Amino acid sequence: MPLKTGTGKKVISENISELHGGKTYSKTKAKFGEKKANEQSIAIALSQARQSGAKIPEKKWIGTSDGKMKK
Repeated sequence: MPLKTGTGKKVISENISELHGGKTYSKTKAKFGEKKANEQSIAIALSQARQSGAKIPEKKWIGTSDGKMKK
């Protein structure tokens, strides 16, 4: 499933929709749940947009003293 190149909201949305129809989405949803599968689809689509030149900042994760990660 080739994703479209581009930086606009429409292209990103189309890429997310494309990812929702694939085998990987179904497997991730079955194994980890729908929330994780949706997050993964969005992350892949935004990564593709960044590779196309979009100025979308990457999500920053901060470690806490108990070893867990938070946004």
